[in-house]
Amino acid sequence: MKVLTIKEPFATLIMNEIKHIETRSWKTNYRGEIYIQASISKIKKEIYERKELVKLFENLDMHYGNIICKAYLKDCIYMDEDFIKSVNYQEYVCGRYDWILDNIEIISPIKVKGKLGIWNYNKN
Repeated sequence: MKVLTIKEPFATLIMNEIKHIETRSWKTNYRGEIYIQASISKIKKEIYERKELVKLFENLDMHYGNIICKAYLKDCIYMDEDFIKSVNYQEYVCGRYDWILDNIEIISPIKVKGKLGIWNYNKN
């Protein structure tokens, strides 16, 4: 199964269906089911300065180092001005490509070491 490692609090926001778009500086042609893993990196101090963002996760438990949900990566869209105007305010534009996630499903946490990019997880 394909996996995407994402820093907290963003992985947990996806798991809780608050965030449905992950931004990256690179595009992917992959479409299909993908696990979301919360990286082991602690939340950066600068994130806590963004009060509107903090409100979205302040009462949620973080899941550092665990695969926490499954989603369907349905599209990868280059962000142009029209697209940026159409996104929900909760989606924070911080990259050049928006990876659109759908059908988010919470799973029992799986402790794994993350990797960069899209990587493969084999249960065996």
